[in-house]
Amino acid sequence: MAVLVIVVLGIVSLRSMPVSLIPDIDIPYITVQVNDQSLSAREMDKSVLRPLRQQLIQINSLQDIVSEAKDGSGTIKLTFDQGANIDYIFIEVNEKIDRSLSSLPKIDRPKVFKASATDIPAFYVNMTLRGAGGEDKFSDMSRFASEVVVKRIEQLPQVAMADISGEVTPEILIIPDEDKLRQLGLGIGNFESLISAANVKLGSLTIRDGEYRYNVKFQSFAANKDDIANIYFKSGSRVLQIKDVSNVVEQPAKRSGLVRSDGTEAITMAVIKQNDAKMSELKKEMNSLMEQFSKDYPDVKFEVTRDQTALLEYSINNLFGNILVGVLLACLVIFLFMKDFRSPALVSLTIPLSLLFSMLVFYCIGLTINIISLSGLILGVGMLTDNTVVLIDNITARWQRGDDLRTAVLEGTKEVTGAMLSSLLTTCAVFIPLIFVSGIAGAMFYDQAMSITVVLLTSYIVTITVIPVYYWWWYKGSNSFKTNKFLSHFSFDKVEEGYEQGVVAMLRHRWFGWGLFALSAVGIVVCFSLMRKEKLPEITYSDTVLNVDWNESVSLEENDARVAALCAAVKGDVSQTTALVGVQQFVLNQGSEQSLSQAAVYFKCPDASTLRHLKATVDGVLSSNYPLSSSSFENPGNIFEMVFSDKEPPILARLRPVSRPELEVGLLRQVMDKLGKKFNGVPGVSVKTDILYIADPELMALYGVSFSELTKVLENALNGNELFDIVYGSRSLPVVMGLNASDLSSILDNSFIHRADQDIPVSALMRQTSDEDLKTIYAGTEGNYYPVAFDVPSFKAKSTMQEVDSIVRKDGNFEVGFSGSWFSNKKMVDDMAVVILIAIALLYLILASQFESLIQPLVILSEVVIDIFFSLLLLWICGVSINLMSLIGLVVICGIVINDSILKIDTMNRLRKEGMSLDRSILEAGHRRMKAIIMTSLTTIFSVCPFLARGNMGADLQFPMSLVIIVGMVVGTFVSLFFIPMLYYSIYRKK
Repeated sequence: MAVLVIVVLGIVSLRSMPVSLIPDIDIPYITVQVNDQSLSAREMDKSVLRPLRQQLIQINSLQDIVSEAKDGSGTIKLTFDQGANIDYIFIEVNEKIDRSLSSLPKIDRPKVFKASATDIPAFYVNMTLRGAGGEDKFSDMSRFASEVVVKRIEQLPQVAMADISGEVTPEILIIPDEDKLRQLGLGIGNFESLISAANVKLGSLTIRDGEYRYNVKFQSFAANKDDIANIYFKSGSRVLQIKDVSNVVEQPAKRSGLVRSDGTEAITMAVIKQNDAKMSELKKEMNSLMEQFSKDYPDVKFEVTRDQTALLEYSINNLFGNILVGVLLACLVIFLFMKDFRSPALVSLTIPLSLLFSMLVFYCIGLTINIISLSGLILGVGMLTDNTVVLIDNITARWQRGDDLRTAVLEGTKEVTGAMLSSLLTTCAVFIPLIFVSGIAGAMFYDQAMSITVVLLTSYIVTITVIPVYYWWWYKGSNSFKTNKFLSHFSFDKVEEGYEQGVVAMLRHRWFGWGLFALSAVGIVVCFSLMRKEKLPEITYSDTVLNVDWNESVSLEENDARVAALCAAVKGDVSQTTALVGVQQFVLNQGSEQSLSQAAVYFKCPDASTLRHLKATVDGVLSSNYPLSSSSFENPGNIFEMVFSDKEPPILARLRPVSRPELEVGLLRQVMDKLGKKFNGVPGVSVKTDILYIADPELMALYGVSFSELTKVLENALNGNELFDIVYGSRSLPVVMGLNASDLSSILDNSFIHRADQDIPVSALMRQTSDEDLKTIYAGTEGNYYPVAFDVPSFKAKSTMQEVDSIVRKDGNFEVGFSGSWFSNKKMVDDMAVVILIAIALLYLILASQFESLIQPLVILSEVVIDIFFSLLLLWICGVSINLMSLIGLVVICGIVINDSILKIDTMNRLRKEGMSLDRSILEAGHRRMKAIIMTSLTTIFSVCPFLARGNMGADLQFPMSLVIIVGMVVGTFVSLFFIPMLYYSIYRKK
């Protein structure tokens, strides 16, 4: 009855548990973005970012602060200690910014973004027109997207917001006829005042008439283009309308960015899910809504791209499938070794019962189903059968040696309960320290440590309570244990004979075992020193995002044409492209802030090999056609990339000026040339050349022209003189005055400042020059710096830093500091090494308590040294790096490979107490435990084998850990069978 209750509650818990890609954790990053197209990079850093940094650097728990200033935009990235209250810090950051606003120039309030798993779009929806479309039709679709589609999507309960970009916004342009205005004696300023006066914005007045009250409201006459054209004004004795002296048109506002989907201009919407929403439910609702949209609006094509729900479903389903395959393989091993059909059925009963029991515990302690917790289940499935195999094998062995069934069940269970508990505690002991890993990795893998611990505890409870009862119930009608006639043909006798010969040979040549141990100890040091280190293993992707900066002052049209040519060159390799050209309109931070001369292109390929070909093609096109451009590929935004991606190079040198407050291009070029001679691949200084038009103050004073007057004329000429906004619904329509000029030369030549006696051309008051400056200005806690990236292997990192420091010191104009992924990866490896040492110390204490000996725990733990060496060696041979997942695999094998040795030494000790000689007890313990050792090893190995396949995020993440566990278990099995007896014999033969 209790089993049935657990099954029902486990099923209910499984259905109720949320499913996500990763655990719900706080990501300790906050980004501040500033936009002002009128500011250069130097001005942005000096007048905006520097005051903000001075305020933000005072925030508690701040780990690092880095700012990047570009023409028209700036970004400040703040990194905080893991575990800090990001919600509170987010509020504090906003408060600091509010306090700084009074000291900043007149700009829009900086935007603050908190890095969160829920801020990553679940997918993007692209809208394009079917068939031929024009500017008017696209404008209509823009209005339809923002007023209808966005609202319909945001009405879904699973959606937090739909972030839109690519819109075309309208504006009303008033083009004055300057000759007519001059005839009327009106200046541009007077004309502006006449138009602005029509935009009446008065509140209501209340008039009382006896016992009655009346509300009098004033409504603006300017509600649309015709209203503005029909505005009346008086000039002298004449009453005129605006349309008599100007041309009023409604047109698309000047654009600084656009979106293309498969080459067609598009509107794109990033769909952000609610924090507590299930991905599967969101996908179902969105599919239904897209189908409805397609039926209702056949002229518009709706396409879902960059679908994170597909990644989640594929990864989760693949993990579940691999768990099922692992279970079946484990049952097959038991079926062949036990030579009985009922024994595998008992083991099979343990697996689902333990998993459902685990789901109940998961639900109670707040764990979710995600890639990390499922990886714990993967390991748990392989290990939870170990206890059942050991128990069934021990009960069966006692029954075959002459005990009656009841005695065999009771005594067989009692005999191994203590050893299994010790094995369980040693396994759990190596996972618990994972919780204390510093940084975000520790928070992430809390779920894995807890899931393994829960699975092992529940399986132990099920094994010692349920399995003995069902074993007795199932076999009570039999007088003795009978093997299956067909399976009895598979004899284990030859294996036992070979084992005995191998043990004897090992006892005679003990030098071989000691030499292997010494070699392994040295090999671990060599492997850790020379192997490549990174946070995550290489993950297979079939899509990518290209970020390209043309490093030229190109127009939006030229940027768009270049991106189109690039997409055409790789058309045969892609199934879908989305190009974000120029400045985007997203509210949330969907990637880095782009300028007018930058673009981000999403490519979706059929498979990973096609993606590699695409990258090579793109690099070739850019290098040959646009040599000044700089580009990089990054993986599409997902939570793993946000948390673990190494966007920094292995070594990043930060050059800081010594005697000057600002970075100077000339001095930077000198030191960069010296670095380039020593290191290949060091790029030149990234600079921009701006054409500047500078007002001549002497001529302006001569003609009596003020700076404000000159600025007003230029704003009109550039269609940048916004008079007011017409608001209707949720949209605003700007009303601007301008001349609709086509190019800069015509603007300067045809713009005049009117005086009573003459018209002064603007071009006469300005002179042209050029200026060279850094394209991007970086700053951190140390002030402004220039970054230089060095892509070097980890074993050359220290020597590279020493050489760079020497070159910079000799130059004398700069000092250098270093950062980069090498430092964070080294810290991660050091943390995990401490975890392994703590785990081994815990293992020693537990084993010393169990065996009441200080020597026998060392015998058992000596196995770990050999297993770790061979695991690292195979990783190196296979080209796999030391990463978080492979290190967790090493932690895992520290706990599970010694389980067999624990049982074996426990049996040796018991046989010696019964009076058996040392030689005989070693051989007898081997015979008694060999089948259980091989079975438990094979069940663990086969349960992990399905994860050696690669090709998706879930499998790629598990591959290094699975490889380490398989190698460790294979080597550990031989070590338990041969090396441990040799070591035990060497210690106790004189006694």
